Amino acid sequence: MGGEMVRLHVTDDLPIRAYPVAFEDRVEIRFGKAFPAVLVVERDSVNRLRSALKQGGVALGVEGDEWE
Repeated sequence: MGGEMVRLHVTDDLPIRAYPVAFEDRVEIRFGKAFPAVLVVERDSVNRLRSALKQGGVALGVEGDEWE
C-alpha cells in the first residue's frame, strides 16, 4: 500500500454495531448510518485491537470497568 490513511472520527453519538461473520472467521464493526464505514477484524486480531483500544483509553484517563 502507498501510505493512504482513512480517518474515522468516533463520537459518543455515532452508531457502532458489531456483526460476527462466523463462516468467514471475522467480525465486522460498522460505524454510522448515512455514510457507513466498516472495520473488518480477523478472529486472530480481535485481542490485538482490544489491547490497542485499552492502551489508548488508559493514556487518555478513561475510567471504567471496561479496562479491567
